[in-house]
Amino acid sequence: MKSIIKTGFAIIALLLVNVMGAQSKPTSSKETITGKIKDATITVDYGSPSVNGRKIWGELVPFDKIWRAGANDATTFETDKDLTVEGSKLPAGKYSFFIIPNGNECTIIFNKVAKQWGAYKYKQEDDQLRVVVKPEVLRSAYEKLTYEINSNTFSLKWDNWSIPVQIK
Repeated sequence: MKSIIKTGFAIIALLLVNVMGAQSKPTSSKETITGKIKDATITVDYGSPSVNGRKIWGELVPFDKIWRAGANDATTFETDKDLTVEGSKLPAGKYSFFIIPNGNECTIIFNKVAKQWGAYKYKQEDDQLRVVVKPEVLRSAYEKLTYEINSNTFSLKWDNWSIPVQIK
């Protein structure tokens, strides 16, 4: 009888550990995109959340507040060559990537502290570069947050917005 009770407790404990582990698993997939702009290799690592019927811009992602530009860890942007981003120089390196959106424009931030969880410990004094861009309204919505790298642009696309950043 005691061995049945011990076995029962062991099974319950195992089930609890599995349930707790499943609950702590991030729901947003981890994504990496790599591309070339001229001779520079650019890599963006990010967590890709879904819209899931939510209002994104101005609600889930509040206007006029810093956002990690993805889910979970702060998004990172890495380049192996110096770049010109929206007319300003960005040295080669790995950066955390943040956005401060509002209805008319977005402040794009490359921060020298590449490894951060969200934007909780973000410090403006660690910014390498800030530029301002205009978001574009898309004809069709993107359910999952997506980054794209083209010949002279990288952009974030999510819900009905595209946030393009010109790079040379």
